[in-house]
Amino acid sequence: MTTDIIQVNNFIVLVEQSVAEKTIIEKCGFEEEVIGFAFYGSGNVELEVNYGDKKKVYNNTTGAVISFFGNQKVVFAHKISPDRPLQCISVFSKVKTLQNLPEYESEIFAHYLGNLLNPRADFVEGPAYYMNSQMQNAVYKILGNNYKGATRMMFLKSQIMELLSHFFGLLSESQKETISQNDKEKLHLAREILSKNIEAPPNLAELSKLIGLNSFKLKKNFKELFGMPVFKYLQNERLIKAHDLLRDGSIGIREAAWSVGYESLSSFSNAFYKRFGFRPSEIKK
Repeated sequence: MTTDIIQVNNFIVLVEQSVAEKTIIEKCGFEEEVIGFAFYGSGNVELEVNYGDKKKVYNNTTGAVISFFGNQKVVFAHKISPDRPLQCISVFSKVKTLQNLPEYESEIFAHYLGNLLNPRADFVEGPAYYMNSQMQNAVYKILGNNYKGATRMMFLKSQIMELLSHFFGLLSESQKETISQNDKEKLHLAREILSKNIEAPPNLAELSKLIGLNSFKLKKNFKELFGMPVFKYLQNERLIKAHDLLRDGSIGIREAAWSVGYESLSSFSNAFYKRFGFRPSEIKK
């Protein structure tokens, strides 16, 4: 397991990556009351939050971000397996130190996360989303960079603040949301279908029929909910899969490109660089 622990202003940040040869459970807790954010890369690791005699389970974590309040009674448990590695960036602030934030940051917390600042339970879930493309790019830059020492810390700090800024920007945009809960469920189903069929995905008409939502609503509301068009999302999923294959060292660059539908190696390399900020050849260094 690889873990970076850094201090960014009033936040403590954990950058965790773990691959297991067999299924294991990694647990962590808090020494005092915190407000936190967890940003997940690929791996779709299962998260179980236990507090007292209660628990909450998150099964579809790939590309997700959750915010929360937690105290000393809360335990996070990640189920890590060979096909579900952990890729998580956790950002915490002790509740008592939030008063040390600059005034404009304190106002943002108070405006968007009031239920976390005034919790009524040991664990309180705040806003949770699937990340838009800007947030996903920041996450994969953090997880995939090859910098060392002080340069690495400098880079991580800059990306963490970008990530938090995008999160609060997404919160602001979500207040304008007009998608019904029923349509949200259909859109999440569409996302799941695409994720499970990235090598031979249904076309837009087929996908509309599978989820019971017309093509116009599918295109418009998918972009609004997930921050990108349907097939931009599919491209991202393909590149994420290629990233994971290359990181594991199981196949070469050409094979990774072919396995996710790219016939041109240069097109794959350019798309990969645009998505992650580095070339496929750099991921093994």
